[in-house]
Amino acid sequence: MAWSVALACASAGEPDKVFGPGLVPDPAAATSMARGLYPAATLVETGDTVLDFALWPYEDELFVGAYDRAVLLCDRRLFCLDDDARRIADTAAAALPGANCGVLVLHSVISGCWFRWYEAGELRRDVFVTAEDGVVVDQGERMPAELPFWKAIDEGAPDVPLPFDPEEFGLALAEEHMFGRRIAERGPDGFLPMELPLRRFKLC
Repeated sequence: MAWSVALACASAGEPDKVFGPGLVPDPAAATSMARGLYPAATLVETGDTVLDFALWPYEDELFVGAYDRAVLLCDRRLFCLDDDARRIADTAAAALPGANCGVLVLHSVISGCWFRWYEAGELRRDVFVTAEDGVVVDQGERMPAELPFWKAIDEGAPDVPLPFDPEEFGLALAEEHMFGRRIAERGPDGFLPMELPLRRFKLC
């Protein structure tokens, strides 16, 4: 499966404990976060949907899920990997006091992965890899879920072309550090991350 994803996910607590059955969205908090991200824009609330639909929004859309101990944000502007993308990522990371936050951007055509990791609002890891260009950014201490992917490069293999699949790399990080489970698989508890409810906004 080819994935296109522009997602920030913050959780106050271990993700496998935060994400599970019975997670109740807070529409008012979602609206407040959306307006804080784009104070100069006219935001029109256009209903509710689920993460499966929201992972790769249209350019004039924004999806926000706010819960008791978690925040999800889907915004294609993250794909630009520019100052605005970093602003959006930083804002999501600071949405919950003391929370950890992962930002995952995948693009099926470019075959690349951008991942940022924050702990209590502080950026700890920033990595960007593409199949064609290899390792573009590799800053901060590598996370446990990454280590098997880096083995060949650490042993002297060239990074161009990249010796691992960027999509598999990003999904492994999401599983281990963002959701505590596979994003597209229903767990024994019946919970499926793709069914998480989010609020949909149009930017005018």
